[in-house]
Amino acid sequence: MTINLSDYEAGKKYDGDYADDLAALQTRLAHIQVAHIVHKRRAIVLFEGWDAAGKGGIIQRLTAKWDPRNFEVWPIKAPTDEELARHFLWRFWQRLPADGDIAVFDRSWYGRVLVERVEQLASEAQWRRGYDEINEFEAQQSDSGTTIVKLFIHTTQKEQDARLEARLDHPWKRWKTGADDHRNRDKRDDYLDAMAEMFRRTDTRWAPWHAIDGNNKKAARIAALTVIADRLEAAVDMKPPELDPKVEKLARTALRG
Repeated sequence: MTINLSDYEAGKKYDGDYADDLAALQTRLAHIQVAHIVHKRRAIVLFEGWDAAGKGGIIQRLTAKWDPRNFEVWPIKAPTDEELARHFLWRFWQRLPADGDIAVFDRSWYGRVLVERVEQLASEAQWRRGYDEINEFEAQQSDSGTTIVKLFIHTTQKEQDARLEARLDHPWKRWKTGADDHRNRDKRDDYLDAMAEMFRRTDTRWAPWHAIDGNNKKAARIAALTVIADRLEAAVDMKPPELDPKVEKLARTALRG
């Protein structure tokens, strides 16, 4: 199924009790993480989207009640010289989750067919080959038992501009914006073309894309966390672990003493 980003631009306000629904989702996600730990399941949650689309805010709320020992957030920036000397997927292999862990990627290997394509940081042959390489990479992870959740957070140009301008005016948010945010604005059509082909070529049975309307932050957070919870929950046994009778006997004896 082809994703058309113009279908995700309504920006409707969240129709519900945001605080209560967010808390319920975070509790659900906490139980899901425990299930992954107990049953030694692995998962990858990756985010792509426009600058200022709200990826960071979603990730903050996603991980708010998670045990920090069993997840990692990987903010992906430009590759280092060491990483450039290797295949583009090499640096992501280093960040794959262990059994019982969840890896969250704030941007990902899709940079090969997005920013590296549009900004001509990769040759045409490289980024065209990237679609098959990415699909095969994700199939390897899926076949080995890793659940993959891919989200694209979309905003209109108008909403993105408003958020970038707000960052300039907020003294504690200025660090989040740079020259590239504004240079890239002029290439929006090129990015849209690249995104359309990315969805068309990499929306697979084992790792489907989920587009999120990011024009209202609260609605986007609930939508994104719901998708993540649904996908992760479906891939793990959600029955709570049994209490070890030996541990229970020892504990109750100690506690009574």
